[in-house]
Amino acid sequence: MPTYDYRCNACDYEFELFQSMSARVKKKCPECGKMSLERLIGTGAAVMFKGSGFYETDYRSDSYKKSAEADKKSAEPKSESKSDAKKADSKPAAKKAKTETKAGSKA
Repeated sequence: MPTYDYRCNACDYEFELFQSMSARVKKKCPECGKMSLERLIGTGAAVMFKGSGFYETDYRSDSYKKSAEADKKSAEPKSESKSDAKKADSKPAAKKAKTETKAGSKA
């Protein structure tokens, strides 16, 4: 439900009123009681996110996500595939870890 701004033409009292869009426009001023209220035309409210975790990239379109994936794939080196690179990286790391633990236990 939106918030509307009102102003009394008789006493210049201004206030905001939280009411549904289908509600009737108020005419009676709550301050002076005269029937001279008018609803002001405002610029509207901005979208307000309260809390953490709201990012511009959270709600990207599917076409954007697909083109981003295509860009990532084209930027990768073409000499090795992903699976070959993972296999090559995992074997030396495992051997290196074993030799480090042996050397660390001797000292």
